[in-house]
Amino acid sequence: MADLRDGESVEIQGSARTPYVLKNVGGVYSCTCPAWRNQSAPIERRTCKHLRAFRGEEAEQKRLGEALPTARPVKTEGHPDVPALLLAQTWQNDVNLAGWWMSEKLDGCRAWWDGRRFLSRQGKEFLAPEWFTEGLPEVPLDGELWVARRAFQRAVSIVRRRDGSEAWREVRYVVFDMPLVQAPFEERLQALADCLATHRPAFAALHPHQRCRGVTHLREELVRVTALGGEGLMLRQPGSRYEAGRSSTLLKVKQFHDDDALVVDHVAGAGRHQGRMGALVVETADGRRFSIGTGFSDAERNHPPPIGSVVTYRYQELSDRGIPRFPSFVRVRTDLPQPRAELDAASDQAAQASRRTRREAVGSRAAPGTKPGRFKRRFEFVEGRSAKFWEVWVEGNSMTVRFGRLGSDGQSRTKVFADASAAQREAERLIAEKTGKGYVEA
Repeated sequence: MADLRDGESVEIQGSARTPYVLKNVGGVYSCTCPAWRNQSAPIERRTCKHLRAFRGEEAEQKRLGEALPTARPVKTEGHPDVPALLLAQTWQNDVNLAGWWMSEKLDGCRAWWDGRRFLSRQGKEFLAPEWFTEGLPEVPLDGELWVARRAFQRAVSIVRRRDGSEAWREVRYVVFDMPLVQAPFEERLQALADCLATHRPAFAALHPHQRCRGVTHLREELVRVTALGGEGLMLRQPGSRYEAGRSSTLLKVKQFHDDDALVVDHVAGAGRHQGRMGALVVETADGRRFSIGTGFSDAERNHPPPIGSVVTYRYQELSDRGIPRFPSFVRVRTDLPQPRAELDAASDQAAQASRRTRREAVGSRAAPGTKPGRFKRRFEFVEGRSAKFWEVWVEGNSMTVRFGRLGSDGQSRTKVFADASAAQREAERLIAEKTGKGYVEA
């Protein structure tokens, strides 16, 4: 893993607009992120996910002289035993998953075994019969109460019963982690296998994992699993520790789709991409416009696909508005020998059609309580402890943005332009910039 010599610093792009700065000053490592700054521990005893990701879990553990924090039930006012589970982030095609541990994503009920009972993510107890829990060890386990593929509702209906029904015989507790074992994932998995082999519980089983060999292997396994009715895949970072909350060490992957779109604009990069392309603004055949900010090599960012070219992108699913979620650049369609003039004409026609569509949709898409004619779009960004929203709308020749933490009213800023077209262009530029940074349209 990388490290910093005394006096060195490095920028790491996080959820904020500006990168976080990691520093090493006399062996004291620091980060400018809020998670590091807001800790009550002495500065030499602090760490954060950015330091752990940059230096490695083992290096940080060695520096601190003790195990990094592990997950355990935390006290809450409503439920005193809410388990602090490791939760997955969605893979956005921006991480090389070769070497990661791959397993099927189960569509059951997440369940924490605390050594004597099952707890849901919300801390509610699943009242399993004694014969079902017989043989389970008296140590915490993390797993899924699962019936079968395409049987989520059946699983829910059984585990919510409070009568110790024989229907529990349809359920298996599929276990994938031992949260309180202070070791890398590979060692936890082996400890879990040994534990289950020793106790031999009748209704529990170890969830199988395999090494991912790369994107081709990932896609093949994803096709196989989804063809069988599975929900998708889960990927564990090798050597990772169990940590509470959303973590970049656990990623969920769902089915991919490929499609083509016309490049209509370039968005300038920021941070490490300053001075080169940050994202492409593209438009589909039906006039939907969005940005693609991942999947590019450094060479492609320095010399991006030209405006008017057709590119293939990959995405996992569509939003409720029909916008691809987490689109990633694949390649330029050089197999489409279309003259540039025709491409420019097609781009102009697509842009005009898109503007007509937006004008026609104004009334139906106006936010509650806003004036007719106000075109409003909302985007959200959730990563680790960061949960933010960003909204934009155009009214005449003025553009307003509203932003803040999810659940708050946020703050608004309005800017007036020479005409309505200029206001709309600026709104679209900002939308492309936000989606390029990982914001997802709500």
